[in-house]
Amino acid sequence: MQNKYEVLGVVGEGAYGIVYKCRDKETKEFVAIKKFKETEDEIVKKTMRRELKMLQLLKHENVVEFKDAFKKKGNLFLVFEYVERNLLEVLQESPNGLEPSLIKTFIYQLCKAIKYLHDQNVIHRDIKPENLLITNNHKLKLCDFGFARKISMTSTETLTDYVATRWYRSPELLITNGYYGPEVDYWAIGCIMGELADGEPLFPGENETDQLHCIQKILGNLPQDQVDMFYKNPLYNGKTLLDIDRPETLERRYMGKLPKIAISFMKGLLELDPK
Repeated sequence: MQNKYEVLGVVGEGAYGIVYKCRDKETKEFVAIKKFKETEDEIVKKTMRRELKMLQLLKHENVVEFKDAFKKKGNLFLVFEYVERNLLEVLQESPNGLEPSLIKTFIYQLCKAIKYLHDQNVIHRDIKPENLLITNNHKLKLCDFGFARKISMTSTETLTDYVATRWYRSPELLITNGYYGPEVDYWAIGCIMGELADGEPLFPGENETDQLHCIQKILGNLPQDQVDMFYKNPLYNGKTLLDIDRPETLERRYMGKLPKIAISFMKGLLELDPK
């Protein structure tokens, strides 16, 4: 890294690696370099391989641009275009939420990125504000493909259920022991829309059961097949679902903060039944 790039500072750190802001010594261009921690952990190694494979496949204006990969002393380094901020930082600057026109701009670009991924038979599985990079002129770039994977859209294969940060997980991700599809990405977009509208997470559950309770309080009771799966899932032994007569509803929560058409779109993204 020292030969070609000058390290200017750390811009992020996660479970698997550190992201540095760097400058290319020849071109003077700023780049972001993700260094994966040296590890013998097979899950981490699988994540590294998966992310590299995905990045080599994906090219879209709303997906962060992958430039290069290299290894040094057993560590894998991935080189990306440098983007100034992420959506979490934008939210922290506007704690009461963003203007509806800006929400529309960001959500439209995120939908374009996800449509592109799904057209490639890829689901992202970890859409959250930290993974949405925002340039100074409000261009959105989806990043972090460690949980992304290719699937057959007609397959019934079981997928791992520990993906997606809890607040952005759909009911089928929480309940079904790995039977889910690309709809999990739509759900996360709906959650982010709500967060952008008032600055507060839409479903801030403290654990898996509480996550389902947060969803029910706003959207109402789960469909019967999900209720049945909940009570069959050993993760929820001894736990119960709420019985909600009068859910808060998305209309009540966001009326006056989002136009009716935006709330209607959010409702479509946040259908309890993925079908």
